[in-house]
Amino acid sequence: MLDEKQSAQRVSEYLRNGTIAKEKEGKFVLFFLNNAKNSLDAANLLWNASADKALQKTLQIEGFNGYLWVINASYYSMFYMARALLESAGVKIKQKKFVHEVTYHCLVHYFYSTKKLQKIFVDDFEEVGREAAELLGQQRAAELMEEYHHEKKKRGSITYETGVIALQQTAKTSLERARRFYGETGKITKR
Repeated sequence: MLDEKQSAQRVSEYLRNGTIAKEKEGKFVLFFLNNAKNSLDAANLLWNASADKALQKTLQIEGFNGYLWVINASYYSMFYMARALLESAGVKIKQKKFVHEVTYHCLVHYFYSTKKLQKIFVDDFEEVGREAAELLGQQRAAELMEEYHHEKKKRGSITYETGVIALQQTAKTSLERARRFYGETGKITKR
């Protein structure tokens, strides 16, 4: 949940302990912009390959379901755009540990609190990141259980289909959020 005061405190702490540094515009802006675009392209491709049966047939991947990875790639597009924004503002993240959390608090502090970015985009960034982490964890746990119990074939088709539909809807929402985030933050970086 968005908490400007908490983010300001965290950013002050990050500056003090060297987690981040304020410099001139970073040299990695273009690197992060390219990664954001590539991640968004991957999300779009995975969406199309998952949703389009004719494309699946052409690519010989009938039954392909990449919705989980649509969500993940959508989040990474947003994450890389956030990093590009921070780099363009001279905010250099120096530490790899907890980089996603640091990025979030810096995004709130340097872009939301300064009115450069609307709340909806910060909320979208947070929500897609949470969904991706939860779904990846759920998928890993589900795969382990399936391998252990060899029960994949015994699951009812309704449960499976309902799960696929829910995952598809979550993926669609994540992709739409990533597209908006990319478009809006692209205006700020002016690239």
